[in-house]
Amino acid sequence: MNFESGRAPVESTHVRAVTDGVAHTFTWEADARVQVRDLGGEVVVEANAEGLRTLARHLLVLAGDGVPDGSHLHLEPGNGLEDGSLGLVLERYDEE
Repeated sequence: MNFESGRAPVESTHVRAVTDGVAHTFTWEADARVQVRDLGGEVVVEANAEGLRTLARHLLVLAGDGVPDGSHLHLEPGNGLEDGSLGLVLERYDEE
């Protein structure tokens, strides 16, 4: 794993978002580091332990009861991801 010095949150950070009247709270652990890379046909998500727990919590928020279809979170370099990362969207999709 090779992280660049990025602007990912270094302290525990909470972001509250509202989708269709439902509030979601996304939390970043202190020192979480996440990088998303394209390896030519594969997308690799590299993260330290704090980053993996942070991503897991984000997914659990989106999987929660009452969370509407289409709820999503955009992660970008400097906004949750290390500099040099590809953007990443986590989205709930319940359509059958």
